[in-house]
Amino acid sequence: MNQESEETKASTSDNVQESPVAPTTELESMISRLQADLKERTAEVESLNDRLLRLHAEFENYKKRASRERSEFVRFANEGLILELLPVVDSLEHAVATIRIGGDVQGLTEGVDIILRLFQTTLEKVGVKPIEALGHEFDPNVHQAVAQVETTDGRDNIAVEEVRKGYLLEGRLLRPAMVKVSKAKVLSPELGVQGSEEGQSETRNLGPGICEP
Repeated sequence: MNQESEETKASTSDNVQESPVAPTTELESMISRLQADLKERTAEVESLNDRLLRLHAEFENYKKRASRERSEFVRFANEGLILELLPVVDSLEHAVATIRIGGDVQGLTEGVDIILRLFQTTLEKVGVKPIEALGHEFDPNVHQAVAQVETTDGRDNIAVEEVRKGYLLEGRLLRPAMVKVSKAKVLSPELGVQGSEEGQSETRNLGPGICEP
């Protein structure tokens, strides 16, 4: 009887000593999983950091390249226009050479006229067109009045003289046309017949240094 009791106690004692083994194994397994997960996350962070560094380097290279291309574009933006103007320069040089050797005046006049038409054609190629002003109603959007001319023909607010041509660039105002604008003259009953017959006119300046001769 005593022997059985002692065996029972020994068995119970062994169970008590063996019971902490299971929790320790489970803890070690959890730590291993956490370590593996941490290692995986660390690798992901390093990969993302490496990718971020590469993207930053690529963006810096892109900014430098864009800056260089923009600088070159600004430097050579007018290359096409200059190439179009060179024939005009050539013609002008030829005209000057003709003048120096005492060339024919008539031929020189025709040559200058050709140069003018060539230059106008070049301007049209780059989108520059003259503003129609003479004989048209005054338009403050594209015309600049420099003087008023009193007329007896009854026309009012009409561009009767073009002092300087105006131009549009692709439909946008580049330079307004400077014009003299008509103003209907009010005639007195006594001078109405005489003024109408003679067609007298009078100019009133609207800008400094510009007047009707």
